[in-house]
Amino acid sequence: QVQLVESGGGLVQAGGSLRLSCAASGRTFSTYTMGWFRQAPGKERELVAAVSWSAGSTYYADSVKGRFTFSRDSAKNTMYLQMNSLKPEDTAVYYCAAKGVRARQYDYWGQGTQVTVSS
Repeated sequence: QVQLVESGGGLVQAGGSLRLSCAASGRTFSTYTMGWFRQAPGKERELVAAVSWSAGSTYYADSVKGRFTFSRDSAKNTMYLQMNSLKPEDTAVYYCAAKGVRARQYDYWGQGTQVTVSS
């Protein structure tokens, strides 16, 4: 079973930075593809970044490329999404998610953390 808990959201001015955390159950990072999604009011849920450390691959949506980056602290079973140069359009609830290597979709989700970027 995979359990994910996000934190680190909040209110920030445009141009500022936030670091989101995703605390995961043990061995998750070596077994699953990890993704960060966001959903803004009235919009579809959007994959903004994904990483498979086991495969050594990363993905960033064009809208966040160059501004958002993954990192992890294996000892804490935590991964981070560093968000820089934030824009009002980044405002959304952000979710950490996990997908098994053979899974068709992300099946494990955190509860979400709100990010609000003011202009």
